[in-house]
Amino acid sequence: MTEKLLVILQIAGRRCALSALDVRSVIETGAVTPIPRAPSWIAGITALRSQALTVIDCRRALGLAGDWPTDHRAAVVSEGGHSYALLVDGIEDITTAAGEAGQVPGGFGAEWSRIALGMIETMAGPALLIDLPALLAGPEAHRTEIEAAV
Repeated sequence: MTEKLLVILQIAGRRCALSALDVRSVIETGAVTPIPRAPSWIAGITALRSQALTVIDCRRALGLAGDWPTDHRAAVVSEGGHSYALLVDGIEDITTAAGEAGQVPGGFGAEWSRIALGMIETMAGPALLIDLPALLAGPEAHRTEIEAAV
C-alpha cells in the first residue's frame, strides 16, 4: 500500500481530511471581498500573490446555517483549473492514512453524506474523507440532483 498523505481540518465541529495532493498551501486569510449575487457558500474573493481565489465557506457549502468562528487560515485547493480558499474551523495537521475509507454504520447525516467519501483512519485518529468537487459544488448541487430525480 502506498502512503496517502492527508490534511486534517475541522469543518462545523467535525474532523475532516482532504488529500494532501489537493491542498496547494495554507494561507493567512486577508480581506475577503464579497461577490454580489453569489451563492451563500461563496464568501467572496481574496488574493494570493496576485492570483484571485474564490473563498468557500465550508459550513455553508454543506448547507448548514449559522455562523461559526473560523481559523485565520484557509486551505488553498485547485479544482477544474480554478483556485479556492477553504474557510474552515481549524487546520490541524498533515498525517498519513492508516487504511482505506470505509462506510460508517448509520451514515454521516444528511448534510455530510453528499460530500463524505467515508471515514478514514489516520495516524492522528479517524476523520471524514472529503470529496473536494462535491464540497465546492455547494448545497444547491444536491437540490439539483433531487429535482432531476423527481
